[in-house]
Amino acid sequence: MDRPSPTLTQFVVKLHSRCDLACDHCYVYEHADTSWQGRPRMITRAILARTASRIAEHARTHGLPTVHVVLHGGEPLLAGPAGIRMAAEELHRALDGSTTLDLKIHTNGVLLSERFCELFDELGITVGVSLDGDKEANDRHRRYANGRSSHAQVLKAVELLNRPRFRHLFAGLLCTIDVRNDPVKVYDALVELDPPRIDFLLPHATWDEPPLRPGPSPTPYADWLDAVHERWDATGRPVGIRMFESIHRTLRGESSLIESLGLTPADLVVVETDGTFEQADSLKTAYDGAPATGMDVFGHTLDDVLDHPGMAARRQSVDDLSAACRACPVVTSCGGGLYAHRYRTGATPEDTGFDNPSVFCPDLMALVHAVRDRENVRLRSLDAWPTEAPQDLAAFDALARGHADADTLARLARAQHLAVTDLLAVLRRRATGAQTEDDVERAAWGLLDVLDAEAPDALDTVLAHPWTRPWAAGLVRSGGPAGPGLAELAAAAALRARHPATVTVPLRGPADGAPDGGGLLRLPGLGVLLVDGATGLAQVTARSDEFLVRAGGRELRVGWDEGLDCPSSYWRPVRLVELPGWTVALEDTDPLRLAWGSTVADRLAPGDVKAWAEDLAAAREFVAARLPAFAPALSAGLRSVTPLNRTAGRPCVVSSRDAVGAVGIALPEGPDELALLLVRETQRLTFRALRDACSLTLPSAPSADHLLDAMEDAYARLVDTAYAPGDGRTTPVPPALTSLPGLSALGERFVAGLRGKAAESRPF
Repeated sequence: MDRPSPTLTQFVVKLHSRCDLACDHCYVYEHADTSWQGRPRMITRAILARTASRIAEHARTHGLPTVHVVLHGGEPLLAGPAGIRMAAEELHRALDGSTTLDLKIHTNGVLLSERFCELFDELGITVGVSLDGDKEANDRHRRYANGRSSHAQVLKAVELLNRPRFRHLFAGLLCTIDVRNDPVKVYDALVELDPPRIDFLLPHATWDEPPLRPGPSPTPYADWLDAVHERWDATGRPVGIRMFESIHRTLRGESSLIESLGLTPADLVVVETDGTFEQADSLKTAYDGAPATGMDVFGHTLDDVLDHPGMAARRQSVDDLSAACRACPVVTSCGGGLYAHRYRTGATPEDTGFDNPSVFCPDLMALVHAVRDRENVRLRSLDAWPTEAPQDLAAFDALARGHADADTLARLARAQHLAVTDLLAVLRRRATGAQTEDDVERAAWGLLDVLDAEAPDALDTVLAHPWTRPWAAGLVRSGGPAGPGLAELAAAAALRARHPATVTVPLRGPADGAPDGGGLLRLPGLGVLLVDGATGLAQVTARSDEFLVRAGGRELRVGWDEGLDCPSSYWRPVRLVELPGWTVALEDTDPLRLAWGSTVADRLAPGDVKAWAEDLAAAREFVAARLPAFAPALSAGLRSVTPLNRTAGRPCVVSSRDAVGAVGIALPEGPDELALLLVRETQRLTFRALRDACSLTLPSAPSADHLLDAMEDAYARLVDTAYAPGDGRTTPVPPALTSLPGLSALGERFVAGLRGKAAESRPF
């Protein structure tokens, strides 16, 4: 697809080239570029008029509905009311009838007065103010040349803008981050001033002049911003923060709101006090003369500026970024970072330039992951079920009585999916914080990020595999290493997506569930591949008609179309029993299924597979005919059956809360008994999913687990009441539940539904 024609929509016009503060982190005066020294202090009317006509010309040529102009400096208030009026009048005169003008001024605030505010109100100019937090944080950098604090003056400026008659002029606060400042104190101090928006800015730095990194953390800027994000989230997001909003937007595939994140092409140009066109001011931090274009408002159009190589470079797509950025899983959110922050002086002129990741690369990656993980948790809380909506409560009541419709089951499935992703988020943060993950684990996380963006359905299918959650929950509890499990997830998802990446996966040995000879490659949900006697790593690659595994000095191929018992002696695929409205896996391959205990059956012979398929089909027909209310939950909730050996004294059916959608079962004598066993366990699975979706007990309940177990047993036994109503064989609601000890309001409502169903004497 062709890119849209480039345009410029944002213009920074420098009214005054000097400043009344001496901030030591200023990119104009304190970094590599020194061009300010040779420029006139103040812009002239002739330059302003020509600038305005150039913008109007560009707007007409490209049909721009709006242009955004920022009056800047130095400190623009040094131009005085007359200079600001002159700029605004020239812009309004030239642009009237051509486009809509969005006019702002960015100031340090120390000169802001009621007279200025009245002028801004007259001319339609909104005001952004630079402030780095509380007095201690702000005084670290933003002082007068004699060292005097500017904080009190800036607070007076903000107080003025917050007056009712001027509040509509207040555009927001701009805060440059210093990681030595307490992030929560800075955030709270800024929010206390009630700004409409806060922009947090990374300090300008390059690989030649890297940012301050005090302390042991490799990502102090991510840590700082994550602390702010956590506080912002916990306080209900009372103010817009464009950095966080941009990450949220880019994670959803939308455009960024700021130049320093995302892949939105840069569309900004600067007009200096002498009328020269320059690229973004941030480039002043790279090297002397870096922003220069060699063009000016008198001799060049804005289309000429667009053709400048530097401007073209800042419009680049992901394909034009450095190789490291192109391979990065969060590139669509960070966009390679701010262009200026990529600069590095190389050993030769050819190596020098911007073809590098941002000097803040580790921070940007960690921040995107942290914001994404917290947003997932927030979405989970927003998606809590049921709500107070009548239709939700009606669906909840129906579920309590044993009836689960498709929408209810989908909600429960979402809650379980979010429980899995929450566990993975914990593991990801732990791995990132410990900095101990090996190359295999790091690559697996990276590929999972890529698949999450490019093939979410394939990834979700693997995350929904019954043994993903037990594996992740076990690691969260133990704090141990990821082992082969993470790479196995990445490989299985890549194969399902037919993604071309080659995935490195550790082979399992006997201690991890492999046969005595070892050399087992686990691909969850797909099957296992045996490389007898091999140890170490396998390389897995998807191709158009097959996938390829290299391990133990061998190259093994498996075709996508190989059947239940394929000709490859080394490949053991998961067999699927596909019935009308229900597909269930006969899981006799996954080594993690051994958690069911010593009764787990070995790989089924073809004849046994046929017997299982026939009995499952007959059981499904029995449920449809005799227990139709349970058929939707069976079809949606039970996705995997692990065959067990029938052993005296051991249960013939097992399930667990973590192994979502799976049961282990010994094939009974007839399909009717199989149907009852499966439906009872499906009821348990449904109830466990409900526990993930909402709170049925009070937080202070002393025996919540016991209470929930009793409710689960009662819910499972609804099947018996429905199958043989009124025969007195079962008591679906145990007496322990009748007094409702420790139940939440939803728990009480659920038990009321159980009682109502138990009292019925007719079948479902």
